[in-house]
Amino acid sequence: MGLTAQLQEMKEERAELDRAHAWQALHMAAAAACRGSTASGGTGPWGNAVLAKENTRSCNQVCGATVFSRCDADISISGYTGQATSYTQRLGHFYNYGCGTPGNTHVLFDEVKAGKDDVFKDISTGNWYYRFCCCRKP
Repeated sequence: MGLTAQLQEMKEERAELDRAHAWQALHMAAAAACRGSTASGGTGPWGNAVLAKENTRSCNQVCGATVFSRCDADISISGYTGQATSYTQRLGHFYNYGCGTPGNTHVLFDEVKAGKDDVFKDISTGNWYYRFCCCRKP
């Protein structure tokens, strides 16, 4: 393999790693949002779950289809790229739609249906929110 091909392969591997870390950071933010959105902080003897929310279904339906069948919250989060430069700068957005309805059904809010690089987009570049269900075992 030539040097140019090796460099290209390394560039592609780095992009994939950046993408994986961006999705992980989003999922960690969703877990923190779930923890803060539940009155109890999540209860029970098992770890609670954050699941991607299908845009056309309620979180009661999404959670109900798993062993984590109890919905505690339906959260929607979005954040801007880059470091904060002031204490008044808006860094992100959030909603809690409640478990019983699909809420905002825009397909851009559905991570499973998103493009692999959509995690790098924010409101200024064509994406608004990703939605998650905060689920637990009963």
